[in-house]
Amino acid sequence: MMGGMDEQVWQPLVTVEGLPLQGGEGRFRLLESADSGLAYLIHYPAGVSSPPHAHDHDSIVYVLSGRLRGSVDGVESVLEPGDSAVHPREVLHQVEALTDSMWVEFKSPLPARPPIA
Repeated sequence: MMGGMDEQVWQPLVTVEGLPLQGGEGRFRLLESADSGLAYLIHYPAGVSSPPHAHDHDSIVYVLSGRLRGSVDGVESVLEPGDSAVHPREVLHQVEALTDSMWVEFKSPLPARPPIA
């Protein structure tokens, strides 16, 4: 188990799956990692978005604060605190922060390469 939230350092988030974020940069913390997957805490300021992308793992997004607009395979939705969404592997998706937003993102199986940087 990793240290408490106060002990963890935010890392800059400028790319997703090797593609640059649009509208600025976000930040992330690696919460936990296991042989079968990992969990990130992610923050995007209002106006920041990921480009359309797909990856080799499933992602589950759980919104903690803010409002996100996202699309999965062309279907758009707005997520608010307590909402969740699945980004299935190999399916095109993207997310945009409508307001300053924070979410937990679970990825499984363990990605072949770091999905964010």
